Amino acid sequence: MALSTGVAHPCDMDGRRVAFSFAIPRGPESVTGTENWQHSERPAAADAARKSMKVTRSLVSVVDDDESVRESLPDLLKEFGFEVRAFSSAQEFLTSDCVGQTRCLILDIAMPGMTGPGLLQELKLRRQEIPIVFITAQREEAVRSRMLELGAVECLFKPFSDTALLQALNLALRVS
Repeated sequence: MALSTGVAHPCDMDGRRVAFSFAIPRGPESVTGTENWQHSERPAAADAARKSMKVTRSLVSVVDDDESVRESLPDLLKEFGFEVRAFSSAQEFLTSDCVGQTRCLILDIAMPGMTGPGLLQELKLRRQEIPIVFITAQREEAVRSRMLELGAVECLFKPFSDTALLQALNLALRVS
């Protein structure tokens, strides 16, 4: 995660200089609140504001019937700085409390029961607009084209690179 940083030296009410720094993440995280104090005498207001600082991370949900994907992909996504939930089926995702919180859905195309495209259609019926990155072992350009026509942000062929996944996620988060 890249950070924009800065240092400021405002004066407190007694005219003493109080140094603090700030870091603003550029990426999946966003910080709301106040600065991170580096001065040994933290004013009470700064401590209260620091305690109220919230770091929110974008929730990425992974839906894939392949257990190895559900185990490995979340680890990579966490390294990218995302909050992650994994589901073994479309139905499991739909009945979870994550549908309304998910900022991007990484979705396998071919699954038993409801398929990835079937889940996409169900989300549209429910008026849940979640950017979707499809993943598939079917290395056919016609499949990829069809998923993009259905409204997917991207369709990646397994195995895909970390870079390709991160680019697809960044695109999806700009859409959301």
